[in-house]
Amino acid sequence: MTLRWRLTLFYTALLALLLTTVGVTTLYLMRSSLIAGLDNDLRGTYTQFTSYVQSTRVSDQLSLPLDATRNEPDQVPDALMLARYQFPNSSLALEQIDVYDRQTLLDSLERARTPEDREALFGTLRALRDASRRSLGVDTEKPIALSEAELAALIRSSGGQLFLNHAVQEPYRPAPTMMRLMVVLTPLSQGLPGQEVPGSLLGSSDGLSIVYVARSLATVEDTLLKLRNVILLLFLVGLITAGSGAYVLAGQALQPLRRVQRAAERIGGQTLTERVPVPQTGDEVESLATALNAMLGRLEDSFDAQRRFTSDASHELRTPVTAISGHAGYLLRRTNPNEQQRESLRIIQSESERLTNLIASLLQLARSDSGALVLTREPIFAPLFLTEITRELAPLAQAQHTTLSTTGQDVTFEGDPDRLKQVIINLVSNALKAGAQTVTLDSRAVDRPATGVPTVRLSVQDDGPGIPQGQLERLFDRFYRLEDSRSRDQGGAGLGLSIARGIVEAHGGRIWLESEVGRGTTAFVDLPVGNVPVLDEDDVP
Repeated sequence: MTLRWRLTLFYTALLALLLTTVGVTTLYLMRSSLIAGLDNDLRGTYTQFTSYVQSTRVSDQLSLPLDATRNEPDQVPDALMLARYQFPNSSLALEQIDVYDRQTLLDSLERARTPEDREALFGTLRALRDASRRSLGVDTEKPIALSEAELAALIRSSGGQLFLNHAVQEPYRPAPTMMRLMVVLTPLSQGLPGQEVPGSLLGSSDGLSIVYVARSLATVEDTLLKLRNVILLLFLVGLITAGSGAYVLAGQALQPLRRVQRAAERIGGQTLTERVPVPQTGDEVESLATALNAMLGRLEDSFDAQRRFTSDASHELRTPVTAISGHAGYLLRRTNPNEQQRESLRIIQSESERLTNLIASLLQLARSDSGALVLTREPIFAPLFLTEITRELAPLAQAQHTTLSTTGQDVTFEGDPDRLKQVIINLVSNALKAGAQTVTLDSRAVDRPATGVPTVRLSVQDDGPGIPQGQLERLFDRFYRLEDSRSRDQGGAGLGLSIARGIVEAHGGRIWLESEVGRGTTAFVDLPVGNVPVLDEDDVP
């Protein structure tokens, strides 16, 4: 994954986390605000309801349940109709317990420490509540029922109030409705003045009552659902927009770095004088470009010193080596040495010639590294070019009982024939030294490779022992030789393929090897056609 995509994903994930946090916080605050508003409405409804109950104590109709039964709708009292009109959106209930103050009830709860005592206390309270229950907007067959824990929490609460989310069964509804429920434990008088009901507190006594005021949460949930959908839509739109923006901005931020990268990729051993552009950004990219240029300067100095040493040493060695070879030849021709002396002189002359070739190769490498390798480009007809090489190497191939042949397409390209002949001869010589019995030279046109430049491909294929895959690329290293096919007594110095690569790269091409142990080796040389058009077979006279 590229740095641009990593930056895009990082900033997108960061924004997604931020948007998620904002969305969750917004939903939480909105829910808290809606619930707080609903609680305030419940408090207002509670105040109105208790005032209504106390103000209508002169009406004997309050001795009836606030909800009429389902089977007798015609017997709905006027007080009930008036109450339903005043509280159309609320579910209300009222229960009385035979206790005159909350402290007494709290003391009874604290004394009930055993399960039996608690069961007896809550059983008594349950019986009193069931006997005195009045309700409005609540199914009389499925009244609001507090659990023992909720009732204990109500008794222990400091203000005698408790807010719950509770399922309430409304009349004529198939399923319970989730509502916000306010439960208040408060002194509340009901009924006619002076009226007493034995065994209960339904008369005019001022005992404690439990008042239930409930309001549906459907509006709150609907509002939160719409808000959640809007936040989700904004999240998706924001995420897509942020991802696209982060991708564009990351690309712009990395543009100077890409320019530095492209410039660095163009710089090689022959172009060390070039430098990468230094963007005036005042950030780490500018520091990196400056450091790269400083490093390239040091590398250029080191390479120049190495090239000068190679060139100077080669020039200095040519004269004494030539003198040694000349004196050895003179002694062999003009004197009469004994057999041992003659053998020593021949070895001196042979090693001098090998050293001369090595010095010439080093000089050529020095010129190639410095970019001073001069090419004389001219049109080359590939079949004729390969045929001349085959004819020149035929005696050497016959001496090793090797079949040397030429095949391929008729292709014309532009290049330096002398330099390229040196490349092909080096490749064929390597095949002969490896003990190949058949060597085939081939040429063909390559249709528009990845570079988009018309290319001619020259190849040298042999049936030698092959080369291990791990050593194919190392063969182009200077002074590297395969132990089983190249040795000093065969005259190889390990510079031939290095020189060949330098010549091919000077032509703007590339050279590589493909091999399989036991099945032979093929050397490929791809060269740009240049300004010479590719000829078909019909164009050749």
